[in-house]
Amino acid sequence: MAKLKTAYFCQNCGTQYPQWLGQCKNCGEWNTLVEEVVEKTSHKTPPFSKSKQHVINIVEVEAIEEPRIKTPSEELNRVLGGGIVLGSVTLIGGEPGIGKSTLLLQLALKMKKKIFYVSGEESASQIKMRADRLTDIQNPNCYLFTETSLEKILHEAKKLEPDFMIIDSIQTLQSQLIESSPGTVSQIRECSNEIIKYAKENNIPVFLVGHITKDGQIAGPKVLEHMVDVVLNFDGDRNHLFRLLRANKNRFGSTSEIGIYEMISQGLKEIKNPSEILITKKFEELSGNSVAVTLEGNRPMLIEIQALVSTAVYGTPQRSSTGFDSKRLNMLLAVLEKRAGFQLGAKDVFLNITGGIKTDDPALDLAVVASILSSNEDIAISEHFCFAGEIGLSGEIRPVAQIEQRISEAEKLGYEKIFVSNLNKIPKRKFGIKIEEVSKIEDFHERIF
Repeated sequence: MAKLKTAYFCQNCGTQYPQWLGQCKNCGEWNTLVEEVVEKTSHKTPPFSKSKQHVINIVEVEAIEEPRIKTPSEELNRVLGGGIVLGSVTLIGGEPGIGKSTLLLQLALKMKKKIFYVSGEESASQIKMRADRLTDIQNPNCYLFTETSLEKILHEAKKLEPDFMIIDSIQTLQSQLIESSPGTVSQIRECSNEIIKYAKENNIPVFLVGHITKDGQIAGPKVLEHMVDVVLNFDGDRNHLFRLLRANKNRFGSTSEIGIYEMISQGLKEIKNPSEILITKKFEELSGNSVAVTLEGNRPMLIEIQALVSTAVYGTPQRSSTGFDSKRLNMLLAVLEKRAGFQLGAKDVFLNITGGIKTDDPALDLAVVASILSSNEDIAISEHFCFAGEIGLSGEIRPVAQIEQRISEAEKLGYEKIFVSNLNKIPKRKFGIKIEEVSKIEDFHERIF
């Protein structure tokens, strides 16, 4: 084996240098040079594989359904598209302390498979303490390995021959072929490439935990997300109990499904019906509260919108929102002022989506407007009403997607009336909930108050 050859490449413009420099001479950027492998071995690899391949018409290709492993978590199965595909590599990222390691450790303890759990961040005793707290069920085929050397991990994996492999986290691994420290672009790329090669050759599914940057992106090269089969994002507010698991990329299923969990002292608990938990059971009707029917992926759920409108104590009125886009809130207030004639310019407006849920579904507009008008006039909205509609700049109420699923969800939870746009194409089948079709904010205001 020849001496390893490396070079330094600018991550901004791609210029190659034989040694590290603080500033790239080509583009002028600082601290963008990263060491990468140029040549690993002296022998030349053949340009083509020895296996005989031939061109085939797509019509002649037989579609074969990928075999999947069902996990104990129905929420995870939904997000993955039915289960874990053999030989797949899944990358899961999220904020520190959000529950990535907890989710995967629960999976390792409850699955009746031989699990190889690799941790480069915690000791075996720390993992054991967390495992005892999470569940009384212990998987006798779960094997721990606290190591950061990629070569040692792959050596032990080939000896153990597990059914499933978890690596926490990819940023802690280090290959002997690269001289840079763990977490650098070259180390992450090299380690990920070797792990993916191992997973595909041995048909073993692998879960990789990935750190994220302060911008919310998975740390390391963007090519890492292109290399893996599935990219999951685990997010939520650490001050609230709910966690959302989304698929940003899925080669074996849809990316429109989400999984919802609740963080409790025993770990992560699956939420089968989030609407019943997110809606407060009020003992008395209060102004400023309304219920919106939203969609997270293809999953309908009802969330509570709270608004508080009061006279501005200081000169400049405040506009504050939690869980809702503040710019969209300002737009809706401008529409109410300009198109509908409501005097809100000199008043403070505070908006909150309960439960720590963050969503950008435009169907929330109608419920947001209802809450603001309710608080402004100090008149409570009936707790049997719910809303699903988008507000346009001219004050019209626009249709929203998948209205039938929204109506069915509201009907299932016992609501008596749902307000939607008159432009929505309502299915002709009979619903057990009254559907109020509205066109303008003025018409909408008269119907709810």
